[in-house]
Amino acid sequence: MATKKSYPFEESLARLESLVEKMESGDLSLEQSLATFEEGIKLTRECQQALKDAEQKVRLLIEKSDGVTETPFEAPDHNDE
Repeated sequence: MATKKSYPFEESLARLESLVEKMESGDLSLEQSLATFEEGIKLTRECQQALKDAEQKVRLLIEKSDGVTETPFEAPDHNDE
């Protein structure tokens, strides 16, 4: 049975950041760049799935709790420059 190597969310995100830095350096060959890009896509998908799973868990918890209503998230405005 083949095992899928995956990392916890934070490690995946850190690995993805590392891959981006490596690609931006411009020191990779074409083959290395393609392999790095492929790994980055895989990590991106894993991170997106982890976020979707977390969002679903939060929704289920909200649905199960009494008297709690779901409100849309509004990001704070950081245009105070």
